[in-house]
Amino acid sequence: MSLVNRKIIFTGPVGSGKTTAIQSISDIDIVSTNKDASDMTTKRKKETTVAMDYGVITIGKAEKVHLYGTPGQERFDFMWDILTKGGLGLILLLDNTRKDPFQDMKFYTNAFKDFIAEKQLIVGITQTDLRKSPTIYQYREWLDELGLDAPVFEVDARSRDDVSLMLQGLLLSLDPGVTV
Repeated sequence: MSLVNRKIIFTGPVGSGKTTAIQSISDIDIVSTNKDASDMTTKRKKETTVAMDYGVITIGKAEKVHLYGTPGQERFDFMWDILTKGGLGLILLLDNTRKDPFQDMKFYTNAFKDFIAEKQLIVGITQTDLRKSPTIYQYREWLDELGLDAPVFEVDARSRDDVSLMLQGLLLSLDPGVTV
């Protein structure tokens, strides 16, 4: 029996929950490149990802899903192309408490537009417990405005169940016959 490997990319702005999501679902201790923030990021969090986060989950006996988290800061965007190579899908996490989450959505969907055009996109909205608006319905409308068809999930990045549901949605959209 050969081992099947899949690669899923997590992206989004600083503080949207990429590292936390990968940490909550990974079967291994994640590899993280978090360093002390030294710019305006310090207003949102003490540390930030400067290269990538990496985790892995095993589905069944033979399938591994490799999880890569991109840095959220645009100055590290050279890593985005590196990390998406060989990827099957993109999970875009958006922090509902940010000033303009629609602008964040536009920015990241544009930055990854070539990858999204060929692969599957899933959008996860974090921090909805801290701020109820915008709503999931508004995110869906914004995706329609951008001409993108992607499932939208409300997710607590700390919850293994929530992150698992997003991953299942992504994997099932890629292969409806996959057992997750």
